[in-house]
Amino acid sequence: MIKKVRPHPTQNEPLLFELSSPGKGGYQLPDLDVPVADPVRELGEENVRREIEDFPEVSEVDAIRHFTRLSTWNYAIDLGLYPLGSCTMKYNPRVNEAVARVDGLSWIHPYQAESLSQGAMEILATLEQALAEITGMDAVTLQPAAGAHGELTGIFLARALLESRGNPRKRVLVPDSAHGTNPATVHMAGYEVANVASNERGMVDIEALKQIVDEDVAAMMITNPNTLGVFEEEILEIGRILHAKGALLYMDGANMNALAGIARPGDFGVDAMHLNLHKTFSTPHGGGGPGAGPVAVKKFLEPFLPLPRVKRQPAHTDRPPHWRWDYDRPQSIGRVRAFYGNFGVLVRALAYIMAHGGDGLKRATLDALLNANYLRKLLEPRYEIAYAAPTMHECVFSDRRQTAHSVNTGAIAKRLIDYGFHPYTVSFPLIVRGALMIEPTETESKRELDLFADAMLSIAAEVEQDPELVLKAPHSTRTAKVDEAGAARRPVLKWQPRT
Repeated sequence: MIKKVRPHPTQNEPLLFELSSPGKGGYQLPDLDVPVADPVRELGEENVRREIEDFPEVSEVDAIRHFTRLSTWNYAIDLGLYPLGSCTMKYNPRVNEAVARVDGLSWIHPYQAESLSQGAMEILATLEQALAEITGMDAVTLQPAAGAHGELTGIFLARALLESRGNPRKRVLVPDSAHGTNPATVHMAGYEVANVASNERGMVDIEALKQIVDEDVAAMMITNPNTLGVFEEEILEIGRILHAKGALLYMDGANMNALAGIARPGDFGVDAMHLNLHKTFSTPHGGGGPGAGPVAVKKFLEPFLPLPRVKRQPAHTDRPPHWRWDYDRPQSIGRVRAFYGNFGVLVRALAYIMAHGGDGLKRATLDALLNANYLRKLLEPRYEIAYAAPTMHECVFSDRRQTAHSVNTGAIAKRLIDYGFHPYTVSFPLIVRGALMIEPTETESKRELDLFADAMLSIAAEVEQDPELVLKAPHSTRTAKVDEAGAARRPVLKWQPRT
């Protein structure tokens, strides 16, 4: 009998089309107090539709109950653990939401005059300063909309710097343990991708790096800790190798949740990096988005940052010190996004940072490391750890032991749904055969971690005793196991009435 952590609602909710009853309506409008327009005369016969064929007709209460019941089917961070590796799906404190919903912030318009936007501009400047301190960098742009957008901005900055020196160079190095967006970023920035292999410890192979770095290399994009959850112990040497050849070291900061308050990338040789505010600094993530991907840089890259920059204007005889937008930046790469970034996300991130302070951020990071290592120790007896190197904020296992019973990581993840958990990251990173990538974050309690580990260990036992049970999972959801290949090749995107 499954020890279910939390039940999945399994009611078979009909579609609105199936709830429809002719003549019902979900709204009431007052009588018109203006003349009725003739739509045909105003729009033309070809642009007027008298009715929508088969459009559902339901009452207000039917509509409300239908969508409320549907909402209970969603798994959410407010219900339980999201063990998605490399995504840092942590709980979002409600105080962040309260701050972001203050009328003066939530209703501010990007075209509002500078004189009426001083508070918002100070928020941006304060966040830039805080992120610069946390990362050990000199300047920050808040414009990029998310992590991949930040990567692209960072490599554009590297290209602009190198072009100003007379040679943009040809290649960017990407380790095989990097995030999947890195190679795409390199291509979009007009560079060639050169792969750097990992060694037996899951870190960049230093000797291989020395052989590949030459005057054609513009930069290296490194994720640290990398997607194996392993800290690049030779990061200082990596920086020295690149800098000796005039190349830059770019860091993908998606895993900053393992470093914040403990180590600053700027102190170990990183020239530019992006941060995922919707990961490390606890703003809504994924479907709850949007995100934000600020880029932090060393001083020599600051002139190339996107415009405008928020700048402190000294006092004049007729006006006290104030903030203004600085567009006088001849070396800037220009805008990378409309206006000044996803402002609501930026407000939430600053609220999170100010609520924690330096000691609080460090404590959160240490808790994230503790939770990941705790899960690793619990699961290692039944699952094969990918690399023996110390685990940081996430741990990566292989399904090697389970495939001996013809069960792979995807089947294990689907069976985990039956236990009431959202699955971990499946089959990534690609350099690990059948990867199970697990990141508990700091917000999970020991009780939740124990329940998750118990579920994973129970599934490992099922794999050995009754593999078919796992292969046919999930069993307790509204939809049974789907034909994934068939769904991808022959998607059904439109509802058709039953005949």
